[in-house]
Amino acid sequence: MGMKRDGKRRFGDRRDGRRLRTLDPYNAMIPFIMKKRSGSSNHFEDSVEITEVERFFRGKRLNGYPGMGFLHLFIATYIKTTAQYPGINRFVSGQRIYTRDSVDFVMTIKKEMRADAPETSVKASFNKRDTIDDVYDKLNAEISKVKCEGEDTGTDNLAKFFMKLPRLILKFTVSILELLDYFGLLPQAILNFSPFHGSVVITDLGSIGLPAVYHHLYDFGNLPLFFAIGPKRKARELRIDGSVVECKYVDYRIVMDERVCDGFYLSQAFKQFNSLLRDPQSLDKPTETIVEDVD
Repeated sequence: MGMKRDGKRRFGDRRDGRRLRTLDPYNAMIPFIMKKRSGSSNHFEDSVEITEVERFFRGKRLNGYPGMGFLHLFIATYIKTTAQYPGINRFVSGQRIYTRDSVDFVMTIKKEMRADAPETSVKASFNKRDTIDDVYDKLNAEISKVKCEGEDTGTDNLAKFFMKLPRLILKFTVSILELLDYFGLLPQAILNFSPFHGSVVITDLGSIGLPAVYHHLYDFGNLPLFFAIGPKRKARELRIDGSVVECKYVDYRIVMDERVCDGFYLSQAFKQFNSLLRDPQSLDKPTETIVEDVD
């Protein structure tokens, strides 16, 4: 993270990203015009037919992955997409555009399935060759630290520390953190635990019976992308031969910082994303060729 391709960090790089220096002037200027992430967001929705996906899940669950589900599917699909389209793994910080080498996933979970149970954030870092099995193992390991062991995460401890401060001092402290973040000077310890710094948030609302929503992006931090997955639904469709078949779908919605890449690039990336969703077996194989982002 924040390294040249030869492994050396250059002036202007961040701890969590490499500055892109060869972007065309128009794209490089956009963050100075569109200053906030919340005002630079595009909304997108699509659906995937899940007959093949459910068959894939059944096989996985019989072979040692009992909790394999849509969250793992979407994370693994996003990882494989970034391997070919690294532009969607960029972020804007300090009005400059950076790219990540890793895929840093963020999610919010309940420590217990009760309405009054406290929430916490989980972060998991993946490399672009990770398979869906790797995603399952790494993510479940992080979740288990919170749910099974019952311990506070680094995010919890960080929040507890800040909330001990008087209100005006806390407000001033957050302003200092924003300034440090603008210049890429936030300590690595904060970046490791901050739920506002990462590649993507993916939330499986369908698992609790809720429809997908368009979730806002945060102006603090640098998260550029938010996925929300809805519940399964059935639809009757008319085939060319006049027959009617029942299909199963899952809808998903995306909010994305449009400053990271142009619309054509994004459309090609999500065509690839949808293609991978419909072919889950491809997620069992490590990506052979990784496309590097521009310098």
